[in-house]
Amino acid sequence: MSSKYAPKGPVGRAVHGLEENVIAILIGLMTMLTFVNVIMRYGFNSSIIWSLEVVLVLFAWLVLFGVSYGFKVTAHLGVDAITNLLAPGPRKVVALIAGAVTIFYAMLLLKGAWDQWAPFADLPPTTGTWFPTGFDTGARGRSFFETDQIPMPEALRFLEDWINYGERYSKMPRMIPYTILPIAAVLILFRVCQAVWRIWTDEAESLIVSHEAEDAVKEAAKLNKES
Repeated sequence: MSSKYAPKGPVGRAVHGLEENVIAILIGLMTMLTFVNVIMRYGFNSSIIWSLEVVLVLFAWLVLFGVSYGFKVTAHLGVDAITNLLAPGPRKVVALIAGAVTIFYAMLLLKGAWDQWAPFADLPPTTGTWFPTGFDTGARGRSFFETDQIPMPEALRFLEDWINYGERYSKMPRMIPYTILPIAAVLILFRVCQAVWRIWTDEAESLIVSHEAEDAVKEAAKLNKES
């Protein structure tokens, strides 16, 4: 996916390409697992029992990873019928207010993501209702929780000593698929801050998608009438 906000430096382009490749890999793995499972089920009366759960995990990763990427390329949808009636100055103020609210929400999301993931990694969740005021070291760890059907990769057996006190996992621990929660939350907060900075520096008018698609449709309709 190309974007007018794609970075121009070599490092920025590399990171941008990595993000797009990760999204493509997630979609590819989901498609491949689903296709193989359908062929096995209807062609050989068999199935990969853990593939459905893996696809669900990959889909969750795709959605959460895609949210931050959407902020980066200004791909999120929104309603701007009222803001478009405003002059450029007031429109920028409204956009910055919306950006501040979004940053606040992203910070809440980050706290919630950490508190949800931390016990599965045998780490303490935070205290406080809205913002972290410390760590709850007395919280009960849930590192022994496993996925339902995903096998435990042998390369990750070291986690048994790190977070499960030497106990052997029969299935993959939930900590691994849940890791996307804090990662995505950090990315979302970072990308929202970037988007708001673009508004502040007049590089963008809002957090939502531009009207390029709408303009393209109008242009196509105009060409059809002329032909």
